[in-house]
Amino acid sequence: MFRYILVPAGGSDADMPAFRTALALARAASGHLAFLHARLDVQKLVISMAAGDVGGTAGIADVLQRLEQDAGDAEARSKQRVVDFCAQEHVALADSPLDERPSAEWHSETGDAARLLAAHGRTADLTVVGRLRDDGSVNLSVLQTVLLDSGRPLLVVPPHPPAAIGRRVAIAWKDSTEAARAVAATLPLFSAADRVTIVSVEEDARTTADACDRLRRALVWHNAATAVRHVRPEGRDPAEALLAAVTAEGADLLLMGGYSHSRLTEVVFGGVTRHVLQTAELPVLMVH
Repeated sequence: MFRYILVPAGGSDADMPAFRTALALARAASGHLAFLHARLDVQKLVISMAAGDVGGTAGIADVLQRLEQDAGDAEARSKQRVVDFCAQEHVALADSPLDERPSAEWHSETGDAARLLAAHGRTADLTVVGRLRDDGSVNLSVLQTVLLDSGRPLLVVPPHPPAAIGRRVAIAWKDSTEAARAVAATLPLFSAADRVTIVSVEEDARTTADACDRLRRALVWHNAATAVRHVRPEGRDPAEALLAAVTAEGADLLLMGGYSHSRLTEVVFGGVTRHVLQTAELPVLMVH
């Protein structure tokens, strides 16, 4: 199970779905929540503005002061929200292991949020990120950077996640190395689940019934309650067909592999993955 869980703490209401989901996982495994606040690098931003003569150099000092104040306020809000959340949920603040209780810590670093999350994510069991930014838009650029650069599992949380997570797990399966890595990296989840469903949307030769059955025969050794659901789109978008099948199974977690279009390019979320990340009503666990 996941015991050291990295969670971004921006200091807004948009943090809460990820906070709650991460805590549900921590409670299941006596885990630790590492909350990370990325403070705006004001000096770097102002230097860039000065180099481009944005607004003229006369106002740079005023801009610097205002941005530093805003960054400090955001950092203070972030810390207070984490402290309040932990107090409300009876989670101890600690930077070393306690007993069997979940624990948490808050940490702040200056720099780009996506890059900091990726760097810290490399040593975490799991990174839990809310799907939406403060303005309600989908955070695809951050998700892509963390997924590609951390090399560790990434859990993407919708605005209204289920109260329980990991009891009924669905696997979006293709006969590919990316999907195989995702399954291998999360095997402990399957052993603890009440039910595991391998969901395959018929698109190409990598989604055959034989490929699904090979995975089922292996996973029953981890969880006997493992089944296959092979889906034909029948005119629907493949992503919609996948999500409809996952919903019908009552899943509270969807596992997907992260896909790249060539060995020479970074991960670019394709149509199915992008649609799932933008619209799924359950947490989506991704591994690249």
